[in-house]
Amino acid sequence: MEYQGDGKKATFFYTADERVDFRELLVKMREEFKVRIDMRQIGLRQEAGRLGGIGSCGRELCCSTWMTSFKTVSTSAARYQNLSINPVKLAGQCGKLKCCLNFELDSYLDALKDIPESGTNLMTLAGKALHRKTDIFKRLMWYELIPDLKEGEYYQPSTDKWVALPVDLVKEIIAMNKEGQKPADLKTGLPEEEPDDTPDYNDVVGQDSLTRMDKKKKKKKKKKKKPAQQQGNPNNTNNNNNAAPKK
Repeated sequence: MEYQGDGKKATFFYTADERVDFRELLVKMREEFKVRIDMRQIGLRQEAGRLGGIGSCGRELCCSTWMTSFKTVSTSAARYQNLSINPVKLAGQCGKLKCCLNFELDSYLDALKDIPESGTNLMTLAGKALHRKTDIFKRLMWYELIPDLKEGEYYQPSTDKWVALPVDLVKEIIAMNKEGQKPADLKTGLPEEEPDDTPDYNDVVGQDSLTRMDKKKKKKKKKKKKPAQQQGNPNNTNNNNNAAPKK
């Protein structure tokens, strides 16, 4: 509810799926508040903005801090950004898709203009390569080679068999397939991996052990106390014994 500055009008905000008749309620509210009553219907996003709260990012809701207009958010925005369609993670406090899904959508659409469509398969002499994943900003596409199977054979898909291909190489293979040509396999044309020049490391001291801090310290053995000696310097007794006898 909001009061007008001069106190002559009060606005009540409400959410409803269908039209609601407030004529009887307005009469009672005018008698109670002695002001002009205005009932205004708002959406779920506007309701979340008025209530406020903390989003999953740990900051205050955008709709309650700086956003003034609300654009529709569709699930295609999540698909373009390679996000899993999980309603629990994609929904905001209002129960609808988060407005922040639209913030970076234009950047993703610009990056996708030069990348082949997802689901584009490649044909090789070793078999058919199925598209699995695309990294838009690294410009890499992952493919899994499905070999030609005979009757009774079974292929087990695995992420370990995925091959990362640059976008330019994928375009070349697509152009070859259109001309009726096929590369030998997916790794044909990939740049050779540079040798790893990092020196070998051996854990000699055991510093990488996770339990190195759990070792108990050995107790030091207490030294036994020597028996009490006679007063004076003990060296004097030896000197006296070694001295020549008096005549």
